[in-house]
Formats: sequence, C-alpha cells, structure tokens
Amino acid sequence: MGKIVLYDTTLRDGTQGEGVSLSCDDKLKIARRLDEFGMDYIEGGWPGSNPKDMEFFERAQEELSLKHAKIAAFGSTCRANIDPADDPQIQLLIQANTPAITIFGKTWDLHVTEVLRTTLEENLRMIRESVRYLKSQGKEVVYDAEHFFDGYRANPEYALAT
Repeated sequence: MGKIVLYDTTLRDGTQGEGVSLSCDDKLKIARRLDEFGMDYIEGGWPGSNPKDMEFFERAQEELSLKHAKIAAFGSTCRANIDPADDPQIQLLIQANTPAITIFGKTWDLHVTEVLRTTLEENLRMIRESVRYLKSQGKEVVYDAEHFFDGYRANPEYALAT
C-alpha cells in the first residue's frame, strides 16, 4: 500500500470563513504546530492575493525551521493563451520560494467554457504546461482538480483527462 500524505489548508482555506483573520504571526505559529503534529504539507496561502500571504512566505523562509512539513504556495494554472513562463501569477508562485506548489485547474467543462471562457483543449494545455513549467523550476507540484465530482458527473471523460 502506498504512503498516505496529509495536506493542511488551514492557513488559506481556513481563513475564508466569516470573521476569520489570521495575522502573519498567527500563521507562523499555526504552521509550527501543524509541523509538530506531523503534517506533510502546509498550504501557506496564495502569493499576490494579499499582503499577509506575501509576508508569510517571506518570513517563513527565515523564521520557520520545520522538521517534517513542507510549505506549499497555492494558485491557479496559467491563464488561457499565455505561456506559464510569461504568466505573472505563476511567477508569484515561484517567487514564494516554497518547495511545493499547489495549482488548481478546472475539471468541470461548464466552468471551462463559462468561467474561463476558453476551450476544453486550451484548459488541458493550461494544466499540462503549468505543471511541466513548475516542475522544470524544481518545484514539487500538487494538482488540485477543482470541482472534480461535479465535472465527473457532467463529463467523466473530460474530468479524468484533467
């Protein structure tokens, strides 16, 4: 049986609740505790989305000496019709200087055509090339198949292709 890996999203997803706001110091303390608990990956936030996340990534490099966990930056694939090397969001992920990067991609064909307003094939390119580029930069990449089960229900073949 393969190894089970634990991935915690408290520092990003956990702050999306109403009335929840963590300072950078709070995030650093929580990251230390998660490491002590044996968490494998700690999602630190979305570089460029707000000043606190940028501060966290900068301070984490100097102030966190984790024994077990890897900090991951979170973001999206490159945009439609843009090379990942030229996409500012992809560059911010790299500049976060984390060993791991999690990118989400659309798996529901409805979201591809209506939200991204691109073709299914272009979305597959965005996912494929974003992962390839980040790996070429020495990053461990975690792919988050956004809304996978909705996508699978609507178009199983496409959801699996992502």
